[in-house]
Amino acid sequence: MEFEVSTSERVDIVDITEQVNERVFTDAETCTVFVPHTTAGVVVNENESGLLADLKTALSTLVPEGDDYQHDQLDDNADAHLRAMLLGSHVTIPVESGDLALGTWQSVLFVDCDGPRTRRVLVK
Repeated sequence: MEFEVSTSERVDIVDITEQVNERVFTDAETCTVFVPHTTAGVVVNENESGLLADLKTALSTLVPEGDDYQHDQLDDNADAHLRAMLLGSHVTIPVESGDLALGTWQSVLFVDCDGPRTRRVLVK
C-alpha cells in the first residue's frame, strides 16, 4: 500500500503517523514504512515544533547546502542526498491489535530534504 506526501519547503517534516496506521492490517505483527526516494527519509520521533526545528538545524549544520560537493556539479542537491542517508529510508514498527505500537510521544515523520515535492511512501 502506498500514499503521497506533499511538502512545501526545501527541508520539510510531515507527520505521517495517521496515514501509516490506516494502512496497517489487523493481523500484522510489524509494519515497514519505506520512502523510495534518495533525497527523503523517514524517522520515528516526537512531533514537537521545537524538536522539528532543531532537526532542520542539525541537518543543515551536519551537511551544509552548497559545500562544494562533487555531486552538485550534476544535480546541485548533494546536501539533500547526504542528509537522507543520515536519516534512513525505512523504519519498522511493531503492531499490536491492528495499531502501530508507538510510544506515548512517538510519531512517524517523513523528512523531505529536497522539496517542495510530492513524494511516495510505501507501507508493508
